[in-house]
Amino acid sequence: CMRRSAPVAVVQARGDLDSLAYGRTHNSPPRSLYASSTNLAPSGGAIGALRAGFAAAPRRAYAPAVYAAPMPVPIPVAYDAAYRLDAGDRLRIMVYGQEGLTNTYAIDAGGSITMPLIGAVRARGLTPAGLAAEISGKLRNGYIREPSVAVEIEAYRPFFILGEVAAPGQYPYVPNMSVESAVAIAGGFSPRAKRDRVTLTHTDAGGSIRTVVPLGTPISPGDTVLVGERWF
Repeated sequence: CMRRSAPVAVVQARGDLDSLAYGRTHNSPPRSLYASSTNLAPSGGAIGALRAGFAAAPRRAYAPAVYAAPMPVPIPVAYDAAYRLDAGDRLRIMVYGQEGLTNTYAIDAGGSITMPLIGAVRARGLTPAGLAAEISGKLRNGYIREPSVAVEIEAYRPFFILGEVAAPGQYPYVPNMSVESAVAIAGGFSPRAKRDRVTLTHTDAGGSIRTVVPLGTPISPGDTVLVGERWF
């Protein structure tokens, strides 16, 4: 007569996936992870064969993942908000919604700019924000109800370098300049130049200040650098 196998009961204890994969209950002790190489089909049946195959397969070494660091985003150089405007500065003035007023304006020798509708506006000694407020006040006085004005520095007034350099004269100012970079722009020192210190003249609302400074000293727009002559 035909022999019938006993019915097999599958128990899933607490949703344990091990009971489905390895045929053991949640509380039963775990079997050995790897079967013997001489017995590819232990009591675990097909599962045991798979375990034996994994045990016999050579382990592959994986290199750690390497992630490239993001490239730094260059930050544009912004002018100092406390910078005081003076003759020679070139400004970009934007009056929102008023294309006829939005333009580039240069501060003249008298320290003012001239705009349509409102005429001359004093700029010398003001910050860019202060000039924007001055323009807004004039436009609000009978021209535009609620003007919105922004002032940006398009180009700084030049600096001057004199004395023992290859090409003394007037040059455009670049933010974050030092005395050394000013000398480089002027073609470098002459053979007779005193190279360790120079005389720097700075002029602001309080007047002019002249000091002897080392080459690493920062300079401002409108400053004058004088390179002296050495005596030996």
